[in-house]
Amino acid sequence: MNQPAITPEVVASHGISPDEYARINQILGRAPNYLELGIFSVMWSEHCSYKSSRVHLSKFPTSGPRVVQGPGENAGVIDIGNGWLAAFKMESHNHPSFIEPYQGAATGVGGILRDVFTMGARPIACMDSLRFGSIDAPRMKYLVDGVVRGIAGYGNCIGIPTVGGETSFHASYNGNILVNAFALGIAREGKLFLGTASGVGNPVIYVGSKTGRDGIHGATMASAEFDATSEEKRPTVQVGDPFTEKLLLEACMELFETDHIVGIQDMGAAGLTSSSFEMAGRAGTGIRMELDKVPMRESGMTPYEIMLSESQERMLIVAKKGREQDVVDIFRKWDLDVAVIGEVTDSGFVRLHWYGELAAEIPVEPISTEAPKYNRPAARAAYLDAVRPSLDRNPIEDHDLTPSLLRLLASPNLCSKHWIWEQYDTTVRTNTLAKPEKADAAVVRVKGSGRALALSSDVNPVYCYLDPYEGGKQAVAEAARNVACAGGRPAAITDCLNFGSPEKPEVMWQFTECIRGMSEACVALDSPVVSGNVSFYNDTEGESIYPTPSVGMVGIVPDEGYRCGLAFHEAGDAVILLGSSRDELGGSEWAQMFHAGELVAPPRVNLERERALIELLLELHSAHLLLSAHDIANGGLAIALAECAGEGIGADVDLTGHADGLDAISLLYGESQARALLSVRGGDAHAVLDAAKRHGVEAMRVGTTGGEMLSIRRNGVELVEASVAELHRVWTSAFAQLLSGESIDAVIAGRGHEEDLIVA
Repeated sequence: MNQPAITPEVVASHGISPDEYARINQILGRAPNYLELGIFSVMWSEHCSYKSSRVHLSKFPTSGPRVVQGPGENAGVIDIGNGWLAAFKMESHNHPSFIEPYQGAATGVGGILRDVFTMGARPIACMDSLRFGSIDAPRMKYLVDGVVRGIAGYGNCIGIPTVGGETSFHASYNGNILVNAFALGIAREGKLFLGTASGVGNPVIYVGSKTGRDGIHGATMASAEFDATSEEKRPTVQVGDPFTEKLLLEACMELFETDHIVGIQDMGAAGLTSSSFEMAGRAGTGIRMELDKVPMRESGMTPYEIMLSESQERMLIVAKKGREQDVVDIFRKWDLDVAVIGEVTDSGFVRLHWYGELAAEIPVEPISTEAPKYNRPAARAAYLDAVRPSLDRNPIEDHDLTPSLLRLLASPNLCSKHWIWEQYDTTVRTNTLAKPEKADAAVVRVKGSGRALALSSDVNPVYCYLDPYEGGKQAVAEAARNVACAGGRPAAITDCLNFGSPEKPEVMWQFTECIRGMSEACVALDSPVVSGNVSFYNDTEGESIYPTPSVGMVGIVPDEGYRCGLAFHEAGDAVILLGSSRDELGGSEWAQMFHAGELVAPPRVNLERERALIELLLELHSAHLLLSAHDIANGGLAIALAECAGEGIGADVDLTGHADGLDAISLLYGESQARALLSVRGGDAHAVLDAAKRHGVEAMRVGTTGGEMLSIRRNGVELVEASVAELHRVWTSAFAQLLSGESIDAVIAGRGHEEDLIVA
């Protein structure tokens, strides 16, 4: 078999350094051929090997009483009680989505779903965490539209609801957007399947779609910075087919009801290469494959292309010997391609044959155990020397701040994203108990268990930029707070760690500090890390994104029949403010809008306070005392009150006696952590305040719900006086109008119409 010659230029084009190439020669005892070089290239890429992050990821807490499967498999798994398990994971599809937003986002959804159902768990919910550049930046409206349509197109077609997530905008993502996808599935105890190739002589079976040339070197592309030629990389973006994935899902679910298989692995990043090497590596075995038997949809494909293709909707299965035909029959029944392409060996090698000729021979263990592992230099970024403890401003006298509240409500980060949510099917399969923007966390029923799961995705990249340690803590703390507000006890997290180039010392410092903060919060809040993903090289023309360690939190709701949203429930209820407010405007939405460019320390996270607040919320939920619960986060107290009034019920709020030393800006728009707003029946207010005192949580009754106005005052001075209808109009109409080119002023004035949206 003729293969291209290996030259220094060929080696460099595969992203392999001279030192790494020398190590490959040492492992093989000879120079690699072209196919072998390609295999090492993808397996040793940053995306697959985590060569710059493994030394730091070991600092995460990964075990606990509920953890059934931690990091290292296709998805993490926890025990949610009553004989049920939950499998979940979050992954990035950033580079593909910037190059080709529809397919990049769509295949991100498809890939994360396969990670979950490969474990034997039926997917029941998806979330997404999206970061875009400035809304008026070049291509940004096109990217927003394409990503949202891609997520909707895949999730809606396969019939898995997208129930939550987050979308924010910042100029640091102008040249490198982030698309992080989360999926969760459920399984019965004893029904988990792992990606292992054990049992010498067992057949290796390829199932799913045919292999094409799409996605070749996708993993390598995801491990490099963007430059002016990045859009030319479209051939490295995979193309998805949700209808085929639906067939693959159902075929796998049927297969899992049998005892035909010993292991199964999704062909994700690096395709057939990663699935075969990882399965053999976990089992300590070898694999022999005949690549000419792989189903192909294009003529003239080479072994190199077959092994490195990232065509979607494919799985690799190791079946029990003698059960080959049973497996084949199941997948043919579902009209899927299936072929026995090899067998498990005891050689410790993956040997690839092409029409009887040996095309590649690579030892399994060194591909992972001897993959590069770098402890890259880390240095505190110089820009942090300019970060001040507080904003450079003079305190203001109390006066009407309604205009600033309206501007914030109409801003891209704080306005409603219902333009996005209405494109997603959020209720298919009838498990969704709390839809997007109706509660702080999505809530999905686990049918037959009597329980539900609360899901939240959180991170504040601006906080992480200004103080990576505090930002890392805050991402976990806010996710846990959101889950607790929805009635769930935080159980575990998955993460997607999005950063710039690890070759920059300041980026590695951001990375290590975020991990340090996240780890401390996970320990304090009993929420171990069970799965995750690292996405480095999110740079364009040398400019890195803000550090963005997205956290996907799963919490257990013990009673599926008890529901608590974020909106005020009815008139006459008591409004209670939990937690203390401080002068913490650094990194806030108010500061970004009115003091853009100033570097000020973000809010500090006190994990003891966070834990006390969460325990209080869970006790109040258990006693069924809460009518609504909403954490105070981006935008501060005034934004939280406006969101609570979103169902048309206003409130009369008097903040006299709460944080009297703060001026009105810090009081209304500061983003101090460990705070929440509750509404309870008037007769239950004393019980709630007493419970708060027992837990050591500052609490105060600050108002009463009702009427058509949201009124916020202090010492007799009106700070906000606005109709609920006006607040709701601005909040709900802004996003579509901003996408269509309208200004915030036009949104507030009521000029322009949502239905006129045209995405450029």
